[in-house]
Amino acid sequence: MNKSKKQQLMEQIMKFGIVGGVSFLIDFIIYTACVYVGIHYLLAGALGFIISLVFNYLASMAFVFQRKDGADKKVEFMIFLGLSAIGLLINEGIIWLCIDGIYKNIPSLERFLSEKPAKMGAKIIATGIVMIYNFITRKVFIEKKEA
Repeated sequence: MNKSKKQQLMEQIMKFGIVGGVSFLIDFIIYTACVYVGIHYLLAGALGFIISLVFNYLASMAFVFQRKDGADKKVEFMIFLGLSAIGLLINEGIIWLCIDGIYKNIPSLERFLSEKPAKMGAKIIATGIVMIYNFITRKVFIEKKEA
């Protein structure tokens, strides 16, 4: 029995969620460890993001998205890297906005919430937004189009 396009999309979103969840854990654990040992939160964000990116690429192409017919894997990876670089900029921008733009400029937040948990919250917000960006752009630019 053939699945409807809606069923296929829902299945793909679920697989993307699982791969993304594991990627998030890799990213968040590295980010948290780096922040707790004193590495600047933006550098920690970049390190976690980049390391989880490698896992995400391999898992996404194996389990979530169908490769385009005859796609050159090097070109595909370069497109993935380019889209991910934009995702990294969005990620870093949101973390910076949450910490330097909002948290550090609202004294009542600093009294209510210490800096390290604020940084963890900023990372979670950024990850959620970038996850949506990643799914849409990978679906549009990397996945094989049905005829």
